[in-house]
Amino acid sequence: MPTFQYEAMDTTGREVKDTIDASTQEEAQQLIRQKGYFVTKISERAKGVAKKKAGAKKGGRSRKKKSFTIGKISTKQLCTFTRQLSTLQDAGLPVLRSLKILENQCKPGVLKNSLADVVEDIESGQTLSEAFSKHPKAFDRLYCNMIKAGEAGGALEAILQRLADFKEKAQTLKRRVKSAMVYPAVVITVAVVIVGFILYFIIPKFEAIFKDFGVDLPKMTTFLIGASHFVVDKFYVVILAPVFFWIFIKLMYRNKTGAYICDRILLMIPVMGMIVEKSTVARTMRTLGTLVQSGVPILESLNIVRETAGNAVFERAFNRIYDSIREGETIAQPLREARIVDDIVVNMIDVGEETGDLDTMLNKIADNYDEEVETAVESLVSLLEPLMIVVLGGIIGFIVIALFLPLVQLITKLSG
Repeated sequence: MPTFQYEAMDTTGREVKDTIDASTQEEAQQLIRQKGYFVTKISERAKGVAKKKAGAKKGGRSRKKKSFTIGKISTKQLCTFTRQLSTLQDAGLPVLRSLKILENQCKPGVLKNSLADVVEDIESGQTLSEAFSKHPKAFDRLYCNMIKAGEAGGALEAILQRLADFKEKAQTLKRRVKSAMVYPAVVITVAVVIVGFILYFIIPKFEAIFKDFGVDLPKMTTFLIGASHFVVDKFYVVILAPVFFWIFIKLMYRNKTGAYICDRILLMIPVMGMIVEKSTVARTMRTLGTLVQSGVPILESLNIVRETAGNAVFERAFNRIYDSIREGETIAQPLREARIVDDIVVNMIDVGEETGDLDTMLNKIADNYDEEVETAVESLVSLLEPLMIVVLGGIIGFIVIALFLPLVQLITKLSG
């Protein structure tokens, strides 16, 4: 009699895996339903599989095949996963069943590989936070600590929902800033390519004409031809200069002092520095507020915020705040001394500490700064559009005038 292997769910939603002997697949399904199970998957076991399964059970659980992956998962993918896990938990499904569903839905990659390991760890008796903490490429310290706090407080569903909201708001802010910067970046790139094309291909042809007719060149034309010679003779410098500059900045950020200097200069840039400052404040305040609201200890929360600040100037400020809290003092005072945020932020945090409603105040600060970042980005784009028109118009106008002045002299000379 054939043996059928099946997966089913009982009345509580728990997954059941077993085998059953039956003449046909329809008979097997009927027998499984008589046990009170709902069949989700069934297939006939091939010959020899029983022996392999028995050997696998003796030697341990067989591991699933994994795809080769590089790097981390994207923020968008993590946001989607967190929201789906939160929804499944709200629906009352067990954690293990929820993770298996999401693992099956995932495309091959870092997240799918990580979930496969997480499922195995949970089946072996580990907690969700312990299983997540083994995969820092997928789940950072903030993620794991919030899950741990939810498990300790028996409010994992609420913590997952809060974590999903936090990830989505952070992703929304990041997406808005990036989308606003696309237009200026494209225009500047195209302008650089066009000017480079003119200097490399067009200017040398005009220079040859001027030499053939022996025209006296004005200073503007001489400067333009010199720039063309530099681009033609040392084109590799023009191409490699941005690359070396990028490498230099990366090396600077590997050193704490260098990173602090670079971030301090970045914050001093008009408009752009303000956007970086406000977006960093919004991100750090929302992170701290979410952690505190989830029950993560304040010192651990400050450690996480310091690591995820993304700006050395703010990292130093949070170092001072950490030391202040450890000595029994407040958050507001070292934050006021650091002078990296507005007075209203410090006052709101001070009020939150006094009233014991710090998490609410921090989230309000983050919401306000999200709106300010959006307004600042729109202002920057509005400012860049006429500025780019003026600058590009000036460059093109300079090139046209520099080329036509000798032509006017040549026409005058020929007509005379």
